[in-house]
Amino acid sequence: MIPRYSLPEMVELWSEQRKFQAWLDVEIAACEAWAERGAIPAEALAEIRSKAAFSVERIDEIEATVHHDVIAFTTNLAESIGPSSRFVHMGLTSSDVTDTAQSVRMVRAMELILEKADGLLGVLEKQARAHRETIMVGRTHGIHAEPIVLGLKFLLWLEEMRRNRRRLEQARETIRAGKISGAVGTYAHTGPEIERAVCRRLGLEPAPVSTQVLQRDRHAEYMAAIAIAGATIEKIATEIRGLQRTDVREVEEPFRKGQKGSSAMPHKRNPVGCENLAGLARLLRSNLIAALENVALWHERDISHSSVERVILPDSTTLLHYMLNRLTGILDGLHVYPDAMRANLDKTRGLLFSQKVLLELIEQGMTREDAYLIVQNAAMKTWEGAGTFRENLLAEPAVQGKVTPELLDRAMDYRAFLSHVDAIYRQCGVEV
Repeated sequence: MIPRYSLPEMVELWSEQRKFQAWLDVEIAACEAWAERGAIPAEALAEIRSKAAFSVERIDEIEATVHHDVIAFTTNLAESIGPSSRFVHMGLTSSDVTDTAQSVRMVRAMELILEKADGLLGVLEKQARAHRETIMVGRTHGIHAEPIVLGLKFLLWLEEMRRNRRRLEQARETIRAGKISGAVGTYAHTGPEIERAVCRRLGLEPAPVSTQVLQRDRHAEYMAAIAIAGATIEKIATEIRGLQRTDVREVEEPFRKGQKGSSAMPHKRNPVGCENLAGLARLLRSNLIAALENVALWHERDISHSSVERVILPDSTTLLHYMLNRLTGILDGLHVYPDAMRANLDKTRGLLFSQKVLLELIEQGMTREDAYLIVQNAAMKTWEGAGTFRENLLAEPAVQGKVTPELLDRAMDYRAFLSHVDAIYRQCGVEV
């Protein structure tokens, strides 16, 4: 069963109410920093703390006239605070508030994403353990290669998602930055000590240097980590889609009771969840392009990045949060069909043992070139439908007297390919 997706905190995090609350948190922190240095009287700070309030509707109403969101916000604060509001926004420029507040929200959004990533990591490890001995054919170029176990696919995805988690965590720390350095980053009306105090209160680190804004390479790194994680999700979803094809059907995403796959064909059980994830990954990549284009701004700042971020930051964090949740449900409830895997292993009538036989002939004294031609000749006959690979090998004159049926039986054992699987698990830190 794919769990119902609920994202109340992520939705609320990117709401207008939460945005203005984050702005207010920055303004209050700045007032507290000024008060510590004697620039704001204690009674005025107490009045600001107790009376500061805003209304999204009122801000929108004011903005319709002033056409500036931060001025509309501070005007609304002044209406609620009264005379002490003259100390609010003292020495600050709009981006001191908006960029610093946005960092706070981006840090929290990434924490929510990391929680979902941890859930997926748990399911991947569980499935890797469960399918350590589930033998199936490995494929290269879409063609049968040699046997593997299904658990190795989960193990591979587990390691990749661990790398994604590290990237996401690093991106969170990169964006954990604030700036209270004024209109062009010179602290002309504040000072580094005010910035340090504000950032400390908000759980951020002061940017060592900035312009009017935090530099957008930080945001691009954040978006890149999100897009790469999305690409991994697409990779997993694409593999499941391939293995769910009717002519393969080795695994299948959950199909819930009452679910219908087609308006025209009642028999359909389509991998719609995985297809959905593959499509959403494209959005994350396209949003990364926009974030990269935000890095280059004119001089000490222009506003071209702002409108972009109002779309890509909520959309991308919410999408990845959703995608991690959905993939976790798909993998946790994945249908696995070992009998189909075994039937597919046998479909090429032994061709996947070609390398084992090649190496055996070399060990018996043949040159690699001669052995390759012999094995390939037997393989081509098998591809064309004439007998099994084993039968065609034994019929090769050059093989007779060098490779016995008993030796072929040992070479053509699926388990012979899997002797190092446990070592791979241990390399990934998964006990067997």
